Amino acid sequence: MKLIRIITGILLPPLGVFLTDGIGPTLLINIALTVLGWLPGSIHAIWVILKKEENANREAY
Repeated sequence: MKLIRIITGILLPPLGVFLTDGIGPTLLINIALTVLGWLPGSIHAIWVILKKEENANREAY
C-alpha cells in the first residue's frame, strides 16, 4: 500500500495525500501547492506520505 501511495503522490499529489491523511488541512495545502505547480505539490505529498509512515513505525515500537 505504501508503494501505491508514493506513486500516486508523484503522479497525482492530492490523491496520494488523500489516501494517506484523508480530508483535512493537509489535503487543502497540497491542492493549493499543486495548483501553483506540480513539483511543489508532489514534494509535499511525498513528505506527508513518508512522515505518516515514519510516525506509524515509531508508534509500533
